[in-house]
Amino acid sequence: MTTAQHKIGSGFGAGTTAAEVVAGIDLTGKLAIVTGGYSGIGLETTRALAAAGAHVVVPARRRATAEEALRGFENVELGELDLADLESVRTFAERFAASGRGIDLFIGSAGIMALPETRVGPGWEAQFATNHLGHFALVNRLWAAFRPGARVVSVSSRGHHYGPVCFDDLDFERGYDKWLAYGQAKTANVLFAVHLDKLAREQGVRAFALHPGRILTDLVRHLDRQELVDAGMVDESGQVTGGAKTPEQGAATQVWAATSPQLDGLGGVYLEDCDIAEPAPADGTRTGVKDYAIDPALAERLWTVSAELTGVNAF
Repeated sequence: MTTAQHKIGSGFGAGTTAAEVVAGIDLTGKLAIVTGGYSGIGLETTRALAAAGAHVVVPARRRATAEEALRGFENVELGELDLADLESVRTFAERFAASGRGIDLFIGSAGIMALPETRVGPGWEAQFATNHLGHFALVNRLWAAFRPGARVVSVSSRGHHYGPVCFDDLDFERGYDKWLAYGQAKTANVLFAVHLDKLAREQGVRAFALHPGRILTDLVRHLDRQELVDAGMVDESGQVTGGAKTPEQGAATQVWAATSPQLDGLGGVYLEDCDIAEPAPADGTRTGVKDYAIDPALAERLWTVSAELTGVNAF
């Protein structure tokens, strides 16, 4: 499979912060929506975009927590949204549409990871439903508001290496594995960007997916100490191990994806460390992007299934 997955030499890297990638970029007059924009790398994304002049809308499931985290921020407003509840997604989208505003940047940063078996909606596996279907429905419901030149950023992770989308058992009804379910959801995040970019590029809207890096945030709340040790995120004493990014560094790639002129004319690719990622090596090393995550046929198949499940398709 030929691929556009090759580094472009951005000049940035794993240690770059969100503030550094947006330095010199004026976002005055731009409107951004950042799901999860009040916690972890989402919070740092909101901070960087707002500091550059963007007006940032932060949909929040935990409104009181969001209000506390964003106290003192300028150019930021809160909305109410639970990505696991499609009725909540519809309500948020309708309220936004009624405001008559356009969208320039959309960053789907909210997510859950490796939780015990949980069902939402009509029995959907929670990680797939929240991380993928919720964002799928939200972007489609908001579609009429996207302005030409807008970018959609789907925050995936290196977790997509855990496995592809299991089309014959999306909800893991034949046996639940929290890491395989997480891997499926993160693969879905990449495939979503691949097909959205194909559908939207003629309208001047481009889409990207990315791995933000290894960051110790509230995302790991469902893991115990030993699981974090086994994953190499902390040592036996609970201290963060070398190679982990700070939240400011973890937010950099998604801010770069949303704002960098270096990506003008590009789209449908997976990024890491503020550059386009290379294809994953054949030796199984968890770096780069797996073929099944950028396969256009699988991306189209997932889009069709997602539209059937959510009842929403702007295209």
